Amino acid sequence: MFDMGFTELMIIGIVALVVIGPERLPGVARTAGKYLGKLRRFMTNVKADVESELRADELREILSKQQDEIQSLKEVVSEVGKEVDSGVSEMEAEIDRAAEEFQKKSAEEGSSWTDSIKGPGGGDKATETDPKLEAAEKKATKPKVVKKARAKAKPKTVKKTTTVKKSASTSRSKTTRKSPAKTRKALEE
Repeated sequence: MFDMGFTELMIIGIVALVVIGPERLPGVARTAGKYLGKLRRFMTNVKADVESELRADELREILSKQQDEIQSLKEVVSEVGKEVDSGVSEMEAEIDRAAEEFQKKSAEEGSSWTDSIKGPGGGDKATETDPKLEAAEKKATKPKVVKKARAKAKPKTVKKTTTVKKSASTSRSKTTRKSPAKTRKALEE
């Protein structure tokens, strides 16, 4: 703030002691301290506000630069998009011309486009089948009778536990087995 050393403060203190007097000097020093503290806080707040405004200006500049860059990138992307669209339209036009030429040639020769699929032997490759593929398809579609036969051969048995009371104080369990036929009937119901 101000460049004041220890000697300047001593001179100010001695002058204040002589002018104000020893009785009122402590009260004046307290009041001067309060105002000096307020002045420092005010200066600190002003300094912080100025710095925040400077940072905000810097951020605005950075933001405007980035928006300019984004705008230039958008322009480049739109130009590239237009070039791609024109290239695609040119390719479509070339494909249409080639298709027309092919149709003209095939009309002159008296053949259709499906004739070009036929192999060197004259057979239609699209309708020919491979015997190995046919065998694999038949094998895949075979019914699975083996699993059903195994399931019928091994019926499951169910244990039934009943409790028989001899007397009021003791009871015992009795285990009986049902036959497979009874088990199937019970499951069907």
